[in-house]
Amino acid sequence: MKSLINLLALVLLFSFISVNAQDIKISAEEWAKQMAANTTKFQSLTSEIAGLTTDIDKLRESSAKLIVPNCDQELNKLVSATTADIDNYRKAVNDIEGKIRRKEGPKADRQKDLDALRSNKIAALPEFFGKLNNLQSLLDGWVEENSVVENVSSKDNYTVVKGDCLWFIAKKKENYGNGFAWPKIYQANKDQIKNPNLIYPKQTFKIPSLTEDEKAKYEKLKKSYKPAPAK
Repeated sequence: MKSLINLLALVLLFSFISVNAQDIKISAEEWAKQMAANTTKFQSLTSEIAGLTTDIDKLRESSAKLIVPNCDQELNKLVSATTADIDNYRKAVNDIEGKIRRKEGPKADRQKDLDALRSNKIAALPEFFGKLNNLQSLLDGWVEENSVVENVSSKDNYTVVKGDCLWFIAKKKENYGNGFAWPKIYQANKDQIKNPNLIYPKQTFKIPSLTEDEKAKYEKLKKSYKPAPAK
């Protein structure tokens, strides 16, 4: 029995060796074919790379001969400015931008500075055009708390007489000359005025000066006002 088992084992072993040898032979043949195919492909790719390299060299030679116009220089010529002029202008714009953002007053001086920059031809260059418009928007939104125009009132105080209302008081020439400015009087005298529609003779109201922005705002309201048509 043991001998039979050993015999079967030897048969199986020889069978495995025979099949494995055949597999190795087939693999070698396939490997040779694959190597030949790869060699052909390698030679083809090498040739293609050489052709592409030649094309790239030609393109480099052509691009080196191209004259690319300098748009910045052309624009500078249009505004009659040198590179140094542009650099100085850029520095001035950055300087005024910093002052506006920090709200370094007076506001009127910053407006003069900005107007001077915008009057320069260099302001038309793309680099500065949009930026200057943005700075003007920042300046328009800047409200000076303590900046006032010259006193538009000949009095510091006003004593109410019979028939007065805040509108009439504000409208008087010796005060604001504009009835739409009545809220300024109301705000300054809230300690006495509980209802802006109710004021009384002999009350004495402070008439504060208008800021530049307030004066412009009330003047705009006055000009846009259209009384209702009479029936």
